[in-house]
Amino acid sequence: MLSPHELATLMLVKNAPDWIEPDRIELGALRELQLIDIEPPESGVALARVTPRGDALLRAVSRVR
Repeated sequence: MLSPHELATLMLVKNAPDWIEPDRIELGALRELQLIDIEPPESGVALARVTPRGDALLRAVSRVR
């Protein structure tokens, strides 16, 4: 089960990956659950991306609302 902070971070990664600080604690948990992946930095900044599994979770949450 995701905490509210982890769920909010997953939504941020999906909608605004450039705004995510790479040292957020929630990123580690999301990565362990294979909901996000961290891409190697090309321009000096690593970017988090939602995996298909993370995208499926976000779609399921949006249907519940």
